Amino acid sequence: MTRPPLIRVLAVAAGVFSVLTITSGGMALFGSPTARAAYGFVVPFVLWFNFLSGFAYLLAAYGLYTRRRWGGALAAFIAITTVLVFMTFGVAVALGVPFEMRTVGAMFVRTAFWLGLAWYASGPGRSEHAN
Repeated sequence: MTRPPLIRVLAVAAGVFSVLTITSGGMALFGSPTARAAYGFVVPFVLWFNFLSGFAYLLAAYGLYTRRRWGGALAAFIAITTVLVFMTFGVAVALGVPFEMRTVGAMFVRTAFWLGLAWYASGPGRSEHAN
């Protein structure tokens, strides 16, 4: 049995990441008052961006797994927009907006994951794309 190409493994990871993102964001946005309170000081534009991005993650995962060229382009778009939101979050924090440190960690992980995936899909993983 041959190993799946790394791009497919990364696509599965992106799919899992999307489900976790949608679930977590959905609980923070639409959960019970107790569930929402557990998230502490959320920064609304970051929360909404991450929640909605979860659906784009799922689409990118599908595109990458099925080796569509647009999957890599979508991963790059997600990476760029995540960097921009992370930078905007940094400005908001510098201006005194209350936040949770776990938001910094989560945004760092998202940014690193999508930058790495976009890099791989557009570079070394590009030859693994069929269409």
